[in-house]
Amino acid sequence: MFKKIRNVFQNIASKVADVVSKKELTEEDLKKVFDEVELSLVESDVAYEAIPVLFDELKKKLVGTKVSRFDSNGFMELIREAISDIVSRVEPKEDLVELVKSSGVRPFIIVFLGVNGVGKTTTIAKVANRLLKAGMKPIIVAADTFRAGAQEQLALHAERLGVPFFKGKYGADPAAVAKDAVTYATKRGFDVVLVDTAGRMHVDTDLVEELRKVIKVIKPNMRILVLDALTGNDALEQLRYFDSNVGFDAVILTKMDADARGGCALTLSVLLKKPIIYVGTGQGYDDLEPFRARLIVEKLLS
Repeated sequence: MFKKIRNVFQNIASKVADVVSKKELTEEDLKKVFDEVELSLVESDVAYEAIPVLFDELKKKLVGTKVSRFDSNGFMELIREAISDIVSRVEPKEDLVELVKSSGVRPFIIVFLGVNGVGKTTTIAKVANRLLKAGMKPIIVAADTFRAGAQEQLALHAERLGVPFFKGKYGADPAAVAKDAVTYATKRGFDVVLVDTAGRMHVDTDLVEELRKVIKVIKPNMRILVLDALTGNDALEQLRYFDSNVGFDAVILTKMDADARGGCALTLSVLLKKPIIYVGTGQGYDDLEPFRARLIVEKLLS
């Protein structure tokens, strides 16, 4: 995991150490190092616009250091501190399960957003699994009434977990299905309603209107955007599209276990203004880990 970006930062530390073997590190020196590794950062899925932010953070830690105090390992530790400062900004204040419990809202309604292929359906099942293990009663709702097989896939997950499943007919109004599901859950004392939505393409204007209607009708307590770490900078484009057209409260980043580059997670940490609550680390229902800055930095840099 994250092998490529780890090598980039080790290269930065080595280049900086070479500079300060001759003199105190200046901002100009650091910029030269960054210019040399910029392409490597981009190849590791770090977005161009995130690079100046990384530069500024590292500048605070590194400029003015002297060789008498630091070697390449010392600089690597300073880089670790700078990256930790960045990544910690998107760490959630509390676990989603604890948030639901403490909210006092029943049922707590969560709508999941995201384009097809990011692992949204599996992620919903993983969240349901966490809620079950915390002693809560979730219900899974299929509000994607158009994609062939969407309901069957979600129903299979629900059956395996022993979680109630609610669906409408194919072609039905997604907002109406979601509204009926919330009414059903309220009458039967469910704690959490997990609503799957369509994700045909993030450039589909009809889809946007459909999602807006679902949100307007059921007024969710939380909107979670599911992003795929392997999509690189496209994840950033999806994020911005959904944020500007629909809005969301938090992110779940999937397929982190298969991400050799690591730049997507770092880019989102730099540019995202909302928490990353979980990361997907495998196909099993237990393979959903809380986003913890310390662990992410360890995987990025160790």
